[in-house]
Amino acid sequence: MTLPALPNRLDVAMVAGEASGDLIASLAVAQLAAAGRRVGGIGGPRMAQAGFQVQVPMERLSVRGYVEVLRHLPGLLRLRADLARQWSAQRPGVFVGVDAPDFNLGLATKLRASGVRTVQLVCPSIWAWRRERAPKIRAAVDEVLCVFPFEPDVLAKEGIVGRFVGHPLADMLPATPDRAAARIRLGLPEHGAPIVALLPGSRRDEIKHLAPRMIAAAALIWQRIPEARFVLPAASGERRAELAQHLAQSEVVIQVLDGRAHDALEAADSVLVASGTATLEAALFHCPMVITYAMPALSYWMMKGKGYLPWVGLPNILCNEWVVPELIQDAATPQALAEAVIKQLTDTAHAAAIGQRFAGLHAQLRQGFPSQCTQAIERHLNAA
Repeated sequence: MTLPALPNRLDVAMVAGEASGDLIASLAVAQLAAAGRRVGGIGGPRMAQAGFQVQVPMERLSVRGYVEVLRHLPGLLRLRADLARQWSAQRPGVFVGVDAPDFNLGLATKLRASGVRTVQLVCPSIWAWRRERAPKIRAAVDEVLCVFPFEPDVLAKEGIVGRFVGHPLADMLPATPDRAAARIRLGLPEHGAPIVALLPGSRRDEIKHLAPRMIAAAALIWQRIPEARFVLPAASGERRAELAQHLAQSEVVIQVLDGRAHDALEAADSVLVASGTATLEAALFHCPMVITYAMPALSYWMMKGKGYLPWVGLPNILCNEWVVPELIQDAATPQALAEAVIKQLTDTAHAAAIGQRFAGLHAQLRQGFPSQCTQAIERHLNAA
């Protein structure tokens, strides 16, 4: 595939490779485009709607799993080389890589060597694992725009400039959740029935390994608290069909939703949630949760011991303490999951303390991400 040329030199060349990057980047693109800046490169539909010139659709980078990555690797390397060659010649004012560090840092290194200023939006998680990437980040970018407040200090120790710009989700989600309104939207009772949300994840393997445990835990909770109600957002029709197979074997009634994860989180008194971004979303809805994860034994054995922190869940990492329980792999039994949720449902003072801690975290992350991010990029444009 020949890399299409853009009619004019870009002020901001940008690469986002997944739906989350498309959403994050679109917030900055909208403000940059409104200011008359030409922004283009690899992006998705939200970025295009915000005024981004899509040179290559982001689906070219949306590859998951070792086998898929290996199969697409030659094409990805060619695409990166073509972008580096074209943008080194055209010299955009600044290059912004949005997450996707495996692709973006290599591209940024080449562009920086040609004199283009480079920025990484979303810090690679060297504070959690793969700290050996720090020298590569230092060589690749002039600045990292961080969505977590502790990251600039971590980067500074590695000789990397970092700036905290807030987290986009903290700006997008309500500062004060309206649980009653969310329950009305979902057809759930406003009072008298504790609501438990089950979020096993959006990938097939997560449904396979986590959904049966969560459904079994829901049955145990229901036996102890018969008035409890359960909601389970399905990320897609395919995931809903997979969930239906597991639910057919359960005695407990679980309301399956088509998406609507945010409604489920806003309505819930407690959440059983797979480790990942959904844990941060639950915290930003100020909701108590039990974080869990399970994977094939070999994969767990390979990953175990590679992390640097005592926690895997973002809420605990960000609070730097055990705010909510984490039950991982063999510890994630239905009985243990159920007991942890029951404690949050029955110990109201404990649940309130968790909600207050997460409200403080929400305020800390709510920094006006679009403006902060845009101002940082403009500083690099003015310095170019």
